[in-house]
Amino acid sequence: MIRSFNPPVRTLMGPGPSDVSPRVLAAMARPTIGHLDPKFIQMMDEIKQLLKYAFQTENELTMPVSAPGSAGMEACFVNLVESGDKVIVCQNGVFGGRMKENVERFGGEAIMVQDEWGAPVDITKVKAALEANEGVKAVAFVHAETSTGVCSDAKAICALAREYGCLSIVDAVTSLGGSELRVDEWGIDAIYSGTQKCLSAPPGISPVSFSKRATDVIQSRKTPVPSWFLDKNLVMGYWGGGAKRAYHHTAPVNTLYALHEALVMLQDEGLENAWARHAKHHRALKAGLESMGLELLVDENCRLSQLNSVVIPEGVDDAAIRGQLLSDYSLEIGAGLGTLAGKTWRIGLMGSACTQRNVMLCLTALENALVAQGASVKTGVAGAAATAVYS
Repeated sequence: MIRSFNPPVRTLMGPGPSDVSPRVLAAMARPTIGHLDPKFIQMMDEIKQLLKYAFQTENELTMPVSAPGSAGMEACFVNLVESGDKVIVCQNGVFGGRMKENVERFGGEAIMVQDEWGAPVDITKVKAALEANEGVKAVAFVHAETSTGVCSDAKAICALAREYGCLSIVDAVTSLGGSELRVDEWGIDAIYSGTQKCLSAPPGISPVSFSKRATDVIQSRKTPVPSWFLDKNLVMGYWGGGAKRAYHHTAPVNTLYALHEALVMLQDEGLENAWARHAKHHRALKAGLESMGLELLVDENCRLSQLNSVVIPEGVDDAAIRGQLLSDYSLEIGAGLGTLAGKTWRIGLMGSACTQRNVMLCLTALENALVAQGASVKTGVAGAAATAVYS
């Protein structure tokens, strides 16, 4: 007989989902009310206000999509790309490739700017692509590439897109709440994220924001948005301002309670304090890893604090190490993706999982697992190296 599911307690230090705060989990257990209840609509307005703070924007079209980050990505492309549109897509990891697929599925032409996995988007290549192609509608890129742990210069790329009269479409799934991100100041036109990374809410919601330039493009489309569910012209009847809302879909009520609580926690901590916290614990983790003799994939000047790609030492069994961490320490770290599969581990320091306790646990557990496999690492030094950073 199948019985109730009771998951094990894990420490989530992979590429997401991240640990969810007990406050956020408790919020999910509050009584379910109707998605058109006046009190729920009041909370919806607060979520929009809190998301504007997290994104650093005054965009009216800022809202959570009732589906995971991949749907936020699709919402941006399906609303902005029409048949025949040229879109420059920057790829330096897995998720730039998904942008390409979206452009092509909606009839657009993807002009690819390729960079090595682990390197940031090369802005000179983007400029060359803009020079070589007339009538480009948008430049799309990943701000924080989850598959590698590299951060690209969103401010510079968006400024370049504006210079050439293009929209910018930005993947901020891993950066929102963990890295500096300023939508209005940097001139970002369409941006999407996820709740399960640095916001430390459960998976299943995708915050998005569209500039006035982007909404004008959506409203002046020659053809209807091919997705009914993701059509922003329709969704804003539900997520727009005012007490009177048009029914669009049944919102995931309790999951939005969780997002609201997570955003309140971010507001209470302060956005810049959250960025600084991620940077501090990254420095401690880095110090511990490097003292053992391990290397990080990404150069320090473009490395994410919240997603650390660690080069797997020669002869070490990737899956066996991750399996031992899970079985012996109930600790999850991530495998490499694509061309980096079997070559890197992805260690996340995101949201509620970004703590000194987790840094020290990860260093101890990883050292023990590597020693058990006979790997050539320096022992007994990682904890001290990390502690020195905290001191």
